[in-house]
Amino acid sequence: MLILGIETSCDETGVALYHPTDGLLADALFSQVDIHAQYGGVVPELASRDHIRKLIPLCREVLTRADKNLADLDGVAYTAGPGLMGALLVGASFARSLAWGLDIPAVGVHHMEAHLLAPLMEKEGDDAGPPLPFIALLVSGGHTQLVEVHGIGDYSLLGESLDDAAGEAFDKAAKMLDLGYPGGPLLARCAEKGDPTRFRFPRPMTDRPGLDFSFSGLKTFTLNTVKDHSPLTDQDRADIARAFEDAVIDTLSIKCLRAVEQTGVPHLVVAGGVSANRRLRERLSAELPETTYYAKPELCTDNGAMVAYAGYLRLQAGHREPLAIIARARWPMTELSPP
Repeated sequence: MLILGIETSCDETGVALYHPTDGLLADALFSQVDIHAQYGGVVPELASRDHIRKLIPLCREVLTRADKNLADLDGVAYTAGPGLMGALLVGASFARSLAWGLDIPAVGVHHMEAHLLAPLMEKEGDDAGPPLPFIALLVSGGHTQLVEVHGIGDYSLLGESLDDAAGEAFDKAAKMLDLGYPGGPLLARCAEKGDPTRFRFPRPMTDRPGLDFSFSGLKTFTLNTVKDHSPLTDQDRADIARAFEDAVIDTLSIKCLRAVEQTGVPHLVVAGGVSANRRLRERLSAELPETTYYAKPELCTDNGAMVAYAGYLRLQAGHREPLAIIARARWPMTELSPP
């Protein structure tokens, strides 16, 4: 079963080909960072227009690299939500039309489910993968969630952010420090030069029971620290960045360990863009060295490969959809069901 995966939920156009036996055959990704950098964030209309320009060339590219053609496809998977509505509709319309023209099935994939399943992609047919059930930490620009995974589409939400997601907080803190866009990776790079003992920022909601997150207070604390030490030197920026990153990583780690303890489920999958953070990986791997799983760093951010893989799992299980083009800007994972 050869699946074409299409990702257009935000500002990255991703296309990939996945085969269950041969694995990931080819993938291509175009990032719109340079387009949106001058605005300090994603402009939805510009994102949609660029997806239109890039989808067909990227599809041709992955087919050529995999030495395949459209007639070889057995299914098309696309991100149906959550995300920017205009961007989602570009991918959904293209995918549904292509599948209809080829008379093959298409399946809309939940963006966060695709992130959740990405660490399992290389484990297909391999007993080394995490056994079900497992705990998943989904941590990205738009979401921070702890989920107990019982099976494909069978998820129990254990906790989530009550305000800003961790990735969003990274971006806003980077903006306070005038580090540029996209902020998360730039802040992490800046933090490497920081003194970990100069500042200590709060670890929000870790002093009370429960598995929910909150990063708005940490964001405010960061802003106040910036104001108190302005004008900032390069070392000030590095020290504040380090204190902020330490606070976020400690908070995520504490909640993950609490989820493992409360559920009795020892295996942890970490997915989403923030899961590429080196220090987060080091911390969680030290706490749960034998039972923590990640995707490759290049598969942590938005990409077509994770969509192709999630689509393959659903199509293989018999999931089929009507011809209607459906996209959902908001789509809670709790509304998903097994295929």
